[in-house]
Amino acid sequence: MGTIWSSGEPKSREQIEMALPKAKEIVASNPVVVFSKTYCGYCAKVKKLFKELNVSYKLIELDEESDGDEIQSALAEWTGQRTVPNVFISGKHIGGCDGECFSSALLPFWLINIWLVSWYVTVELADSAVMEKHQAGKLVPMLTEAGAIANNSAQL
Repeated sequence: MGTIWSSGEPKSREQIEMALPKAKEIVASNPVVVFSKTYCGYCAKVKKLFKELNVSYKLIELDEESDGDEIQSALAEWTGQRTVPNVFISGKHIGGCDGECFSSALLPFWLINIWLVSWYVTVELADSAVMEKHQAGKLVPMLTEAGAIANNSAQL
C-alpha cells in the first residue's frame, strides 16, 4: 500500500510507453529497487527497514523525477500496483508496504473499507508485501541472495 496521488494530469499512452523501458532498465540494473515518494510515510517505513537491515538499494523518488508520474503509471501497468513504495528484489516485484502502513486520514471511510478488502485479498494471494515478507523471515534471505546485504547477521 502507499501513496497513489500524482499531479492529476492524465498520462498519454506514448508517455507511459517511454517510461516503461526506463523503469524496467532500472530494475534490471540493480539488485534492489525502491520506487518511492519523499513525502510518503509508507515509503519511509520501508526505507527505515532497509536502513536497519543495512540494505544497499537503488532509490527512485518519483516526486523528484521529471517523468515520475509516467514511471508510476508504467509501474502500475507492469505490476498491477499503482501505489508506492513499489519494491523489486533481483528483478522480481515484491510489492509495497503492508496494511499497517495505511492511514485512514486521507479517504472517506466507505472507500477505505472497499479498498482494504480488495487490497488484503490481493496481498494474501500474492504474498507480496515487504513487511509481511520480513515478518515471515523471507526478506533477509532474498536481499542476501540479491547481494544487497553483506551477510545474514541483519536478522532484525
